[in-house]
Amino acid sequence: MTSEANDTIAMRPDEQLDESRLGNYLRDKLQGADQALSIRQFGGGAANLTYLLDYGTQQYVLRRPPLGPVAPSAHDMAREYRVLSVLYQAFRYAPRAYLLCEDNSLIGAPFFIMERRNGLVVRRSIPGEYAAIIDAPQKMSFALVDALAEFHAVDYQALGLETLGKPDGFIERQIEGWYGRWNKAKVDDIAEMDGVYKWLKDHLPPASAATLVHNDYKLDNVMLAYDDPGKLVAIFDWDMCTLGDPLADLGALLTYWTEPSDAPYLQMTAMMPVGDERFPSRAALVERYAQRSGRDVSHIRFYHTLGIYRLVVICAQIYIRYKRGQTQDQRFESFGMMIPLLAKAAWDTANG
Repeated sequence: MTSEANDTIAMRPDEQLDESRLGNYLRDKLQGADQALSIRQFGGGAANLTYLLDYGTQQYVLRRPPLGPVAPSAHDMAREYRVLSVLYQAFRYAPRAYLLCEDNSLIGAPFFIMERRNGLVVRRSIPGEYAAIIDAPQKMSFALVDALAEFHAVDYQALGLETLGKPDGFIERQIEGWYGRWNKAKVDDIAEMDGVYKWLKDHLPPASAATLVHNDYKLDNVMLAYDDPGKLVAIFDWDMCTLGDPLADLGALLTYWTEPSDAPYLQMTAMMPVGDERFPSRAALVERYAQRSGRDVSHIRFYHTLGIYRLVVICAQIYIRYKRGQTQDQRFESFGMMIPLLAKAAWDTANG
């Protein structure tokens, strides 16, 4: 969410919001919402839909689930609102949520409104603002890891979030839950997915002390300061936040990380600039996290495998919506080719 010119687009035809109806609903519910409303869409991301609500002197962000039938647990606006309505008090990178609407008749789905933060989101290339900063890749990478360690140290009970999830059996439920979703979303059987499922069940690591878990932690879900790649401004996409094993977040981060020697299909799924040797390796990220958090990371291969396994299922869920015509976003056409390659990557990671 950078500037309007760089990071927002006109609303996609099949993802339009009714400005007049939404404006009338919000008029007496948000500061500054008595002014004329203009809406643009944030073009990044492949799941939840995010919009900029511009009232001139005041801006907000609206988030809603993707189009078509979706798994509520993966696009839970009420959960995201619950987390962000309190987390900002203890964690500076969490935007504050102001309002939740669970009336589907207004825009066709539940949604919530949160504060707008300004900065740079780094996706597939280094922004021009950082072009002259030689160590920008290292700075943003270590800031990303340091913020994750800080997040995992948040006292969730003090925020009233102790019922957000069930930490006992968290990893086992992840394995079973994603396998169930795989069997519902898959277009073809893939032997490697069955193999990874069994490997994960056979290699459960010792349970870690429970923390808040973001569940989708990666570089393009954070915002950085315009003038400092080492300074985080915000972390986004909290709809799967829960209580569980913090190393699941580190495994997810490694899943979306890339190194110049990675296979092309892994670089295609990376949520960061690719081919840039200035970015730290996965091993360097793990070491930095261990230093900052004090946690044992000796079982990180398990969590990395779990992350790729989950990514296969996420791609399958998105691809089946595309195949059924529930979304017309052409970016998703290539997911069909990616799914078996990623399943093999999960198998290869599991087997060292």
